[in-house]
Amino acid sequence: MVALPSHERVILVGHSLGGLAISYAMERFPEKISAAVFVTTLMPGPTLNISNLNQESFRRREFILDSRYTYDDGPSNPPTTFILGPLYSATNVFQFSPIEDLALAMLLLRLLRLYSDEDMSKVLMLSGKRYGSVDWVFVICDEDKLVKKDFLRWMVEKNLPNEVVEITGSDHMAMMSKPVELSVHLRCIADKYY
Repeated sequence: MVALPSHERVILVGHSLGGLAISYAMERFPEKISAAVFVTTLMPGPTLNISNLNQESFRRREFILDSRYTYDDGPSNPPTTFILGPLYSATNVFQFSPIEDLALAMLLLRLLRLYSDEDMSKVLMLSGKRYGSVDWVFVICDEDKLVKKDFLRWMVEKNLPNEVVEITGSDHMAMMSKPVELSVHLRCIADKYY
């Protein structure tokens, strides 16, 4: 974003945890962003900080099957990493995606570093003036079992985007399970906001 010429603007798309990155970019570079698209992702905002978002997410989280947390700072401290298990991924993340995409994802899976709410709150301080000046669209995948629809709707109510679109029959990995539908929505968003 720093290298982007001042006369150019982009549309940012974030999926899953990528919503945190585009939120940060919206706060830091609002003048360079035509729109931001949150695809079934965490969406903090000026009225919904990352700490409250994480607390609500964990409160609603269900059994994680073979996924695992690690506790590098000891069992009495918060977890430090997380990794999705193959069974959980197959039944809750890629349940409508081609089997080849699930197989590739399992080969590429890596530990996800978990940061404290305190650390994240220091980095993700979002204002109505900067973050709020960017148009944004939220995409709900109606069969997402990783980030459930009721949680997504709760986020949308707390941090109203310009627009909400829904992809019917999509699991969490919309780009795999419903690539045509996702690309049509992205094209419409680009036509409207760019």
